[in-house]
Amino acid sequence: MRPDHLALWQKIEAFELDDPHAALTFTDRLARENGWPLHFSLRAVHEYKRFMLLLCVAEHPLTPSDQVDQVWHLHLLYTRSYWDDFCQGTLGRAIHHGPTRGGARQQEQFTDWYARTRELYAHTFGHAPPADLWPDSATRFGDINFRRVNLGRYWLLPKFRF
Repeated sequence: MRPDHLALWQKIEAFELDDPHAALTFTDRLARENGWPLHFSLRAVHEYKRFMLLLCVAEHPLTPSDQVDQVWHLHLLYTRSYWDDFCQGTLGRAIHHGPTRGGARQQEQFTDWYARTRELYAHTFGHAPPADLWPDSATRFGDINFRRVNLGRYWLLPKFRF
């Protein structure tokens, strides 16, 4: 990793998303809202931080994995932490999150950007991204029919597969 990238990475890595005084920390909420074990949530936060470094050093657009995107979505809700402390205070720049407009062309674009993200990750960090947090493109974009469900009111059962 280049020295200037390493210095930025050290700042990003040291950034704390969890408020130790909160009854429900960021990673606790992330785990609860996604049905993840806490250790997976902590790893997802680490990968989110890596993705943010990549966004700062890339010369082309990037796309996160769904797991990393879930961390990013939640962090955006913590507006002061995200915009003031993280973007301005740590990254030194604004990082915006843009939604897709949909359609086949956007699908191709984001698939390409995701492949380029994984390549840059391997080049920057010296190893491939972890597969459970950065799955292949077919998995990343093949299973995106999500809906928010109140598990207190509804049972959630997997569909039977033939």
